[in-house]
Amino acid sequence: MDCCAPSNSTEAVKTECPTCGEKAKNVQLITLKSLLKASALEIIEPDNTYVFCSNPSCTIVYFSGNHSQSFVGNDLKVPVYQKNQRADVPVCYCFDWTRERLLQAIDTDLKPADHIKAHLQAGRCGCEVNNPQGACCLGNVNAFVRGLK
Repeated sequence: MDCCAPSNSTEAVKTECPTCGEKAKNVQLITLKSLLKASALEIIEPDNTYVFCSNPSCTIVYFSGNHSQSFVGNDLKVPVYQKNQRADVPVCYCFDWTRERLLQAIDTDLKPADHIKAHLQAGRCGCEVNNPQGACCLGNVNAFVRGLK
C-alpha cells in the first residue's frame, strides 16, 4: 500500500484530544506498534482505535478513541516533528529530511519535495510505520520549506 496515495475510504474520523480539546486524526494500530517503546507497547489495547494529536503545545501524542489511554513523547522511539522544535528532528521520517537538512537544501539546487516524490513513486515510503502521524510527510515538508521563504 502506498502510504502517500489518497485513501479509497472515507475521510478519517476526527476526535478531540482529551487534554487540549483540539481535533485529532485517527492513526493505524501499526503506527503505534512501530513507534512506541516496549513499555508503552506492552499496554496498548489492540481493539481500541488510536488518534494522533498534532497540537505542538499538547503533551499527548496518541490517545485511544475511548480516552482510556494516552501516550506522550517519551513513550515513542522517535521525536515528534509537530511537538519538538529541534533542528535534528525529522520532517520526513522515511528519507531523513530533518529541519536542519531542509535548511541546508535551500542554499543548493536540491529540491527536497522532488527527492521525496521520486522515492514515493518508486514505492519506497513507509510513513505508516516511520512517521508518528501515520501519514505522508510531504505536506509537512512543503509547509516547512514555504515557511523558510
